[in-house]
Amino acid sequence: MENESFGQRFKRKSMKIIRRILIFGTLILVLVLSYLYFGTYESGVMAGKVLRISEKGILFKTHEGKLSLESFGALKGVSPVAETFDFSVQSSQEEVLKQLQEVSLSGERVNLHFRKKYIRVPWRGETRYLVERVERLK
Repeated sequence: MENESFGQRFKRKSMKIIRRILIFGTLILVLVLSYLYFGTYESGVMAGKVLRISEKGILFKTHEGKLSLESFGALKGVSPVAETFDFSVQSSQEEVLKQLQEVSLSGERVNLHFRKKYIRVPWRGETRYLVERVERLK
């Protein structure tokens, strides 16, 4: 290594620095994307009547629904159906899908427990709102 020229040493050290920057940058990118994918921005409950639940998609089949919030007079001159909440249900949530189909046919009022994700990805649904539990109101 003693007969190594300045240019060769500079190139070797530069490549070492570039490699470390790339590894660090990749690690940061993976952490940020993981946080955006798995993180929850908001969680809560919406109450109303399920208007529809359907399966959509060409490449990724997702389950999408619409909940009528039924504000009844909260907005002057607006139909109660005008206020709706669009949501998605993951395919793995078979019990939730079954309950949503039942309540959409019966027209009963429900509470939908949801999580809002930071980003929307095609295989999870068309919305960032993912319904996790259906609470049927008697």
